[in-house]
Amino acid sequence: MKNKKGELKLIDAIEDGKTISPVLPDEIKNYMIDIDGTICDDIPNEEPERMATAGLYKDALETINTWFDQGHIITFFTSRVEEHRKVTEDWLKDNGFNYHGLLMGKPRGGNYHWIDNHIVRATRFTGKFTNLVEKSANIQVFKE
Repeated sequence: MKNKKGELKLIDAIEDGKTISPVLPDEIKNYMIDIDGTICDDIPNEEPERMATAGLYKDALETINTWFDQGHIITFFTSRVEEHRKVTEDWLKDNGFNYHGLLMGKPRGGNYHWIDNHIVRATRFTGKFTNLVEKSANIQVFKE
């Protein structure tokens, strides 16, 4: 939900009678998307000279820009380091990606366990961007 200025409107949240961090409306998703091996060729940080010419995954561009146009939040979260920011921003722009943010320095190596007080949904990229579908899976949770 956006206000008159086109800014995203967060919803105030209350838990146990106390105000907590605001949340997005249910219909808005907050996508955190990897870059290397997810939207383009998998380029290791040790070979930054390849980043400017990485091959684009066209289905990623189309899907991500559709999500952006639908009002979802698009943030790229990459293991590339700060010294790769300019080449990364230039590549995203040159290839036509619309996005809201770019976070550098994601820990390398995978096997991510994201712990947060907000809902986190993980979707493993396996080679092709498509519309998301509902699917049940086993997850690890904290013992109550």
